[in-house]
Amino acid sequence: MTDRKGELASNLARVEERITAACAAAGRARDEVTLIVVTKTYPAADVRILSELGVRHVAENRDQEAAPKAAECANLPLTWHFVGQLQTNKVRSVLGYADVVQSVDRSRLVTALSKEAVRAGREIGCLIQVAFDAGVNGRGERGGVAPGGVEELAGLIAGADGLRLDGLMTVAPLTGEYAGRERAAFERLMDLSTDLRRTHPAANMVSAGMSADLEQAVAAGATHVRVGSAVLGVRPRLG
Repeated sequence: MTDRKGELASNLARVEERITAACAAAGRARDEVTLIVVTKTYPAADVRILSELGVRHVAENRDQEAAPKAAECANLPLTWHFVGQLQTNKVRSVLGYADVVQSVDRSRLVTALSKEAVRAGREIGCLIQVAFDAGVNGRGERGGVAPGGVEELAGLIAGADGLRLDGLMTVAPLTGEYAGRERAAFERLMDLSTDLRRTHPAANMVSAGMSADLEQAVAAGATHVRVGSAVLGVRPRLG
């Protein structure tokens, strides 16, 4: 086993222990939570190792990096999630590899995703990104729609050709009433998920929690956690 494979295997084991313990503490079965490894800034070689170690879900947030990496790993049994803010001019490229877009936050993006999904003959899973720090413009600092905009956006996605409404996603906010209150933010997301499922029963995916706060997300009821640095290591500062 190479040094890097051993390092990733050890890190994955520690994350698995954390998720298992969090599930036990919450009275949940381990298989209720899916691990998504966020591979941004790390090479395709790492993605290949992760696949060998049993990882089946990976995420990227920048198309410029993700597109060539996904192409290099196209033969692997992976589900690719796009989790970054997505500009409409990148939709065609992103839908070339992404199976799920977790950052849907505006009607114009829904229209662009639907058009491209139909053109490509694909069905794309969509999560509505909820921003608990949304300002007066209704958008969050790192993207996302205010809680009050979820219902309308859900209706648009559910009615759009080529798209599948899978659920909700959030990033713990750095500002606003939920800053520093990750568990409360994730519980609020679960409340929104409950409301959403009354109208859209199949939209039961809740993506929340990262390396630092996955336990709080599992405790709140998240179905998917997005873990990067705890698996791959601390990323070098850019610039």
